[in-house]
Amino acid sequence: MAGDVTILLPDGTAREVPEGTTALGLARSIGSRLAKAAVAATVDGAEVDLGTELTPGATVAIVTENTDPGRTVLRHSTAHVLAQAVTDLWPGAHYAIGPAITDGFYYDFGLPGGAHFSDHDLERIEARMREVMAEDQPFVREEHTVAEGLALFADQPFKVEIIERVSAGATLEQEEAGDVAPGSDGVSAYRNNDHFVDLCRGPHVPSTGRLGHFALQRVAGAYWRGDEKRPQLQRIYGTAWESAQALADHLHRLEEAERRDHRKIGADLDLFSFPTEIGSGLPVFHPKGAMIRRLMEEYSRKRHEASGYDFVATPHITKSELFETSGHLDWYAEGMFPPMELDEGQKYYLKPMNCPFHVLIFRSRQRSYRELPLRFFEFGSVYRYEKSGVVHGLSRVRGMTQDDSHIFCTADQMADELRSLLVFVLDLLRDFGLDDFYLELSTKPAEKSVGTDEEWDVATETLRSAALAMDLELVLDEGGGAFYGPKISVQARDAIGRHWQVSTIQLDFQTPQRFGIEYVGADNARHRPIMIHRALFGSVERFFAILLEHYAGALPTWLMPVQVVVLPVRDDHGDYAREVADRARRAGLRTEVVSADEPLGGRIRRWKMEKVPYILVVGDDDVAASTVGVNRRGSDRPERGVDVEAFVAGVAVEVEARGRPEDAGDGAGTGGGGAG
Repeated sequence: MAGDVTILLPDGTAREVPEGTTALGLARSIGSRLAKAAVAATVDGAEVDLGTELTPGATVAIVTENTDPGRTVLRHSTAHVLAQAVTDLWPGAHYAIGPAITDGFYYDFGLPGGAHFSDHDLERIEARMREVMAEDQPFVREEHTVAEGLALFADQPFKVEIIERVSAGATLEQEEAGDVAPGSDGVSAYRNNDHFVDLCRGPHVPSTGRLGHFALQRVAGAYWRGDEKRPQLQRIYGTAWESAQALADHLHRLEEAERRDHRKIGADLDLFSFPTEIGSGLPVFHPKGAMIRRLMEEYSRKRHEASGYDFVATPHITKSELFETSGHLDWYAEGMFPPMELDEGQKYYLKPMNCPFHVLIFRSRQRSYRELPLRFFEFGSVYRYEKSGVVHGLSRVRGMTQDDSHIFCTADQMADELRSLLVFVLDLLRDFGLDDFYLELSTKPAEKSVGTDEEWDVATETLRSAALAMDLELVLDEGGGAFYGPKISVQARDAIGRHWQVSTIQLDFQTPQRFGIEYVGADNARHRPIMIHRALFGSVERFFAILLEHYAGALPTWLMPVQVVVLPVRDDHGDYAREVADRARRAGLRTEVVSADEPLGGRIRRWKMEKVPYILVVGDDDVAASTVGVNRRGSDRPERGVDVEAFVAGVAVEVEARGRPEDAGDGAGTGGGGAG
């Protein structure tokens, strides 16, 4: 038909639309529900506003509000409204950058006279934002030359700096602003009304009326461009979603995350602490926390031993030559502590990695192909210099213990070894109660890497094939590999849906070359082995934190430092309470008896706060009948008259199955299937 143009939909089908049709017009022609949900579009892979006219032959996809790209548009648009509200309320305020981030957005401001936002100010700002949204102001895109942009934002020094850097050839990624189009010819901006305009690459929702499901959350300080020598700004964080329900669900998840914060749980349960006398990011584990660590490590050792691993141990420090050979001083020095000068000028480093040490063990004598695959395993302490701003409880520390394994194999064994290794990793993680996974494949870094493209291609495709064999979702992390090879990361979702990177598996052709290690093959010739790096927990400390937050401190019975507590009702029930405890201990249960030196109700409440799986109460009837009263964690209904031997046998079964009281069926101590 004359006057029509042909565009392509994402599925490859062609569609005829009148000349001049916009992306929004296309959405309306497909369906009213799609048009209502649309917030932007992609045209030939580039995100654009819905008002963009479509060109013949373009491939067009509508971006809807309930997708991650759509939420990014909502959040960035809400950040613009935040900037408009702040400049309305604080005339003369300077606004810097306001990108969308995971689950939200922020905007950085410099207030007149060095003023600071207060919590009360957030209420005022939010109220003004809602007024702007109620006015349904259109987001109008403008294109400007660099000179016009500089004139337009002459009273906004941070915007001027961005424009100057872009005009000098800086890319958007280098700017890290998230709100400006790169290129020396011009800049784009969005105007919301007659007086507010913001430098921005877009896209945005058509108008402020499309927004509204948001909340401002907190104020923080932030240096301009992250440089402590530059001005300190005020950063307002917020979150925005496509519906009131989505916003409410997110706020609930935040409340749950706060309740599950491992730092709070660790303090409440007396598991670990961070003494200031020792230093930031260097935890100490108290008796109960150390018991949990020991149980984690013992179970891991048992599983590794059954799977053919050889245990090794290596020192905490080494001469600098080791890390010069490995390449860590070339590629990882910023993550290492400064050297120590010893032995008449010899430099020693705290080790950030165990792998070079394991390579030296392999190289200590001649190896035969008959020994391969050779699997070394160590709980090795490593030390990494993390900036104080990123240290966070047990999940980001400076001193950690890695459950580190390095496998040396032939090229023919490589693919099978990777597949069996992934099965082993996933099975062991499931034993700890994590069972919702996806895999991430990290490829060659653009700037920091060693080895040929061919080696990287072979390694990457081998990892990809092994990952696909697990029948799990596989996502790509472009450029996220280590300097010596690509990696697969096991990403686990916890009980409230958060993603945690746990295990990593890295395929390495380079380190064996750098150290010159070899094995003698069946042909009596020398061959270079393939090296696989693998950390299963990642680090014991971080995995400890993940488990605490996943279970909100109520760990499976087999991991709890105290599994059973026996409370006599009166002092004269003490002998029977100790007899019950002895029966439980003989079955391998970690059991304590608490004397009747305070009211029973207070004792029960205190031990419930300790999240002990089973609290037993014994009184006159129990002494007479050899029974106990059972308060099972997760249940509000105490059970009376439970046979002692049946209870002990049931909990022993639960421990063997790595279950939890919350998973058990009716009746105390009947065990529970799985650790989930």
